[in-house]
Amino acid sequence: MHGGLAVVGVGLLGGSVALAARRRGLGPVIGIDRDADALEQARRGSLLDVASTDLTAAAAADLVVLCAPVDRIADLALRLAPACRPGTVLTDVGSTKAAIVAALEGRLPPEVAFVGGHPLAGSEKQGHPHADADLFVNRRVLITPTPATAEAAARRVESFWRAMGATCRRMTPQEHDRAVALTSHLPHLVASALAGTPPPELAGLTANGFRDTTRLAAGGAQLWSAIFRSNRDALLDAVGRFAERLERFRAALEADDAAALEELLQRGRRNRDELLG
Repeated sequence: MHGGLAVVGVGLLGGSVALAARRRGLGPVIGIDRDADALEQARRGSLLDVASTDLTAAAAADLVVLCAPVDRIADLALRLAPACRPGTVLTDVGSTKAAIVAALEGRLPPEVAFVGGHPLAGSEKQGHPHADADLFVNRRVLITPTPATAEAAARRVESFWRAMGATCRRMTPQEHDRAVALTSHLPHLVASALAGTPPPELAGLTANGFRDTTRLAAGGAQLWSAIFRSNRDALLDAVGRFAERLERFRAALEADDAAALEELLQRGRRNRDELLG
């Protein structure tokens, strides 16, 4: 089988990519994963046309979506690219971009392109059983080509995501990482810190507020540790900005300053409304 789509890493995002592509006739879809049992379950669940534990099986496709943890994406691309046919486009769904792009720039065969991608969609749930064919509908996908990226390859990736129901926006890898440090990585870090603050003996005394604000803390520790480390500098800057705002709350509380507290709360609400539109 030649042509079609290959998905490397059939978890929640990879499974959703595969399922969405099949539902929209963008296949055939080849699924690659190290877990043979999970692959077979995904194939039986109609997510895949072909399932393989051999990475080079993805070389039969003309578009490959790498849905692995961010610390594995560059290595997978470097291992796979030499087996790919001329004109193959590699992309990914990783939530950091600068380190991945830097690791691949100038190191792939000249007729194989890599275009960084990041769909702003997902869940704290894990695994292909939670795959959703409409996960990307009306969601934004950030595309991070560089001056060295072939325009045709960037357009190929954008066309794929639009066919999945998403909209696309181009950014540099560095712009991307600075933005998601504040809008994605910092919220996860804060949710985890908050979830770890109350002692266990308060079990049974939590309600919707605690559950809603700590939902992100249910994500995989290994996955998010890799993301934090991959975007360390931008995330450290984001943590600093958050610490400054938290200090304003602390100071207002210490001074018993009702006006300052109300202003901080109102500003947060206004900013949330503007960000979420």
